[in-house]
Amino acid sequence: MNTPLLLDGHSLTIADIVLVARQAQPVALAPAARDRMAQSRAWVEAIVAKGDPVYGINTGFGIFADKRISAEDVQRLQRNLILSHAVGVGEPFPSEVTRAAMLIRANTLAIGHSGARPAIAETLLAMLNAGLTPIIPAQGSLGSSGDLAPLSHLALTLSTDAEDRADQSGEVWLGGERLSGKEGMHRAGIVRLILDSKEALALNNGATFSAALAALAAHDAESALTSGVAALALTVEAVRGASAAFDARLHAARNHPGQQAIAAQVRALLAGSTLVDSAQRVQDAYSIRCAPQVMGPARETLEFVSTTITREINAATDNPLLFGADAPISGGNFHGEGLALALDYLGIALAEVGAISERRTARLIDERLNYGLPPMLVSAPEQAGLHSGLMMPHYTAASLVLENQTLAGPDATRSLPTSANQEDHNANATTAARHARQIVANVQHILAIELLTVAQAVELRLRANPTLQLGAGTQAILSAIRGSVPFIERDQLYGEAIEKLRGMVESRGLVKDLRIG
Repeated sequence: MNTPLLLDGHSLTIADIVLVARQAQPVALAPAARDRMAQSRAWVEAIVAKGDPVYGINTGFGIFADKRISAEDVQRLQRNLILSHAVGVGEPFPSEVTRAAMLIRANTLAIGHSGARPAIAETLLAMLNAGLTPIIPAQGSLGSSGDLAPLSHLALTLSTDAEDRADQSGEVWLGGERLSGKEGMHRAGIVRLILDSKEALALNNGATFSAALAALAAHDAESALTSGVAALALTVEAVRGASAAFDARLHAARNHPGQQAIAAQVRALLAGSTLVDSAQRVQDAYSIRCAPQVMGPARETLEFVSTTITREINAATDNPLLFGADAPISGGNFHGEGLALALDYLGIALAEVGAISERRTARLIDERLNYGLPPMLVSAPEQAGLHSGLMMPHYTAASLVLENQTLAGPDATRSLPTSANQEDHNANATTAARHARQIVANVQHILAIELLTVAQAVELRLRANPTLQLGAGTQAILSAIRGSVPFIERDQLYGEAIEKLRGMVESRGLVKDLRIG
């Protein structure tokens, strides 16, 4: 972990982002990236010396693109852009999201088309390595002209002007203390920079916070999907389900690779079980029998989304981009539509993973549907009523599923024009990203509740039929659960158990030693 991740502009991965955002992996700018940035900066300086108007370099921004800015006002223009655009509202992003965005923005600059000095990227990386995290409001970005508001809040901290006012430096977390950006940078020994021509746009133009949220959500979605397979397999055991629904020939006939992969994982976990098929039922309810047909498309969606995110975090996304002193090109690489659509897809897919999990939980606690298990899975059926069993955790799961049904409504289809209709179609990518991340977090809890419920159901089943046994994979999953959460003998507070299981969902603690996912 002490070896720095070299940021080269081209090879950043979602896994890298997780390491830096959550585990403080140190980062450094690759020498080749530094050279590219220096070259692109030289192009900017040549354009400035020539004097011809070029958007973003010596003109105003947005609707003011036709306004020429004099050379003596260029630095003030940069500062004005940051001050006027730092208008986010609401609660701040979690620190891990801001750290991910800082890394992605530095990587974007490292590509060498943005015209920023190497010192800009190196300052971002120094802040990451020092554990200095700007406090940035999470609401107020359309994700189209980039994440203008949050990135401008970020720029408040790393940049300054001749006045160097603490009240215009934002706020940061450093060592658990909340400080002004100016004081935090001073304590960390990091020099705040006076931005020059093009550098303000290089910092705040691009859907970077959308990409940061997306990367972390995709990583957590993969863990949730893997844990969802574990929960499904245990539920098949608990209801003594029919294995035919997971037969390889059946899924090959549908010809969807995600569906086939989910079914194969379930078969692997159930291998050796004597509970499965012991009821001699022909088929089970859709929430069990059709789970590969639901979770398989979610897996394929996640693969597509992860590819989109990986491309985005290695993309030049500001405007204009420079390809030489005579080749500044204005366009729309800052527009977050690709991310917005991908995040809508991710939210919908994971909402369905949560929805089918909740249906399995509902079946497990219903004595009319759980094939002989006690009502609400109370440990002693004669005390049903005195004890409520697992009635209420299911309420929580149902509430989260309902919330996801609202959050999964597409955000990319919603647009309002801005900047006097110059920016007349906006992506709404940041809202899509925030919603997708919340859906994934909700699904983690929904799966934790299924795992709490199914572990109880399986043990009750084995107590009633001690000669039966789980598959090797499902036994390992049950053992992992019981390592943190004991069998429920009587009514108790369930919150701690649910949070422990949610943590296992997030970390893949249930399946880390199994060949799954």
